[in-house]
Amino acid sequence: MAHRPISERPAGPAGQGGPGGGGPVNQALQEEFRAKTISAQQAAALVKSGQQVYLGCCTSYARAIADALAARSEELEDVTIGCSNIIPPMTVLDCAHPQAFRISTYFMGYEERRAWKAGRADFTSVHLGQVDQWCRETFHPDLAFFDVSLPDEEGYMSFGASGCCMHPFIQEETDNIVLQINRFSPYVTGQRTKIHISQARHVVWADVEKETIPGGPAEEDPIVAAMSRYLLDQIPDGACIQLGIGGVATAVGYGLMSKNDLGCHTEMMSDSIMALMKAGVINNSRPKFIPGRTVVGFAFGSRALYEFLDHNEDLFFGPFPVVNNPVNIAQNDNMISINTAMSIDLFGQVAAEGMGTRQFSGTGGQGDYVRGAQLAKGGKSFLAFSSTVGVGSDGAPKSRIVPTFPPATIVTTPRSDVQYVVTEYGVVNLKPLTTRDRARALIDLAHPDCRGMLTAEAKKLGLL
Repeated sequence: MAHRPISERPAGPAGQGGPGGGGPVNQALQEEFRAKTISAQQAAALVKSGQQVYLGCCTSYARAIADALAARSEELEDVTIGCSNIIPPMTVLDCAHPQAFRISTYFMGYEERRAWKAGRADFTSVHLGQVDQWCRETFHPDLAFFDVSLPDEEGYMSFGASGCCMHPFIQEETDNIVLQINRFSPYVTGQRTKIHISQARHVVWADVEKETIPGGPAEEDPIVAAMSRYLLDQIPDGACIQLGIGGVATAVGYGLMSKNDLGCHTEMMSDSIMALMKAGVINNSRPKFIPGRTVVGFAFGSRALYEFLDHNEDLFFGPFPVVNNPVNIAQNDNMISINTAMSIDLFGQVAAEGMGTRQFSGTGGQGDYVRGAQLAKGGKSFLAFSSTVGVGSDGAPKSRIVPTFPPATIVTTPRSDVQYVVTEYGVVNLKPLTTRDRARALIDLAHPDCRGMLTAEAKKLGLL
């Protein structure tokens, strides 16, 4: 059956019925949807003081219900909201009654950082490949609000672009579930990607467009271009790729157009991966884990990307403990993992989630892919970042390669796991090097204006 593009689907409950509209044709199912339908305000009224409430992750955020919940702030006390890396504005953080809501998260985006700075967030460190533990041992939802796609003919709705990675485990912890049915949420396929109307207490129909980032190659930056050239030289035909987010990942993605027979097993689906699939560069003919399909945990990108995801059987969405499991990643020969970092010290330790006591993001899936790629036959793990970040008070460039980290800095990837490091000045495999040789190699990757300082500090540390 042909499916209407997301942009052409009717708004509200009308989007649930008829061939191509993506809705149930069974009269009993249609009646169940009608009987369970409530407003966003009625859904928000289900929340009580002291409860733990799940609202979503990334773009799969029950925004209409969350906004209605924010309007109740003066009626509520001590409601803990479970979420991660939320992209839409969280109005629950802007309410007049600050004691109403606080955040519990395992990965911080801009909105979670706002809550953290206000002293209204609790953070749990966990690898995304083990994020089911956060659901079972840390966050215990009394109520869950899921943003989902329009229903299919059998009454199932998909968890959408970002929900499949996490929502199945929240579903295991509570049967008190309200679905925000959103025509702008793509229907994705894979493992544990759906929920049935019979599993929901209520449904809310809300047409909320997904947040986007621009698709297509970014305007060329000479530093990014230099790093991407080093990385592209390391990716052979037939490799299986994982790309993170940011300028380097985007540049590498679009730079792979000359390669052949690539596979893709990645935490995040992006526009560059879509472009490689459309061009036939990614055909997934060689991966051994879920051959023939691009394996992905969540997606974030342009409207065109969300259209591409919808009912696309060439994609396999799965929960993070599947997609980010190093054992599964390692099944793919020539697995190439490309991620980034905030800083690295001269011992080879990597900080990718914060500096000092400042928490910026989270461990995420870096450790999962760093290890999974190196376990794969012919696999390689790369951590790529510019050599500097801004300038200091003296006008000199601030080096991302540092002698030692500030006190309390969290090490995201230990030196024993770090393999290849890339800056605009080169690429080096730290894995086989002695501590002394690592320091020398990292100094060579630093900005020329910073090398003298790093050499002097390395001597003080007894590294040189």
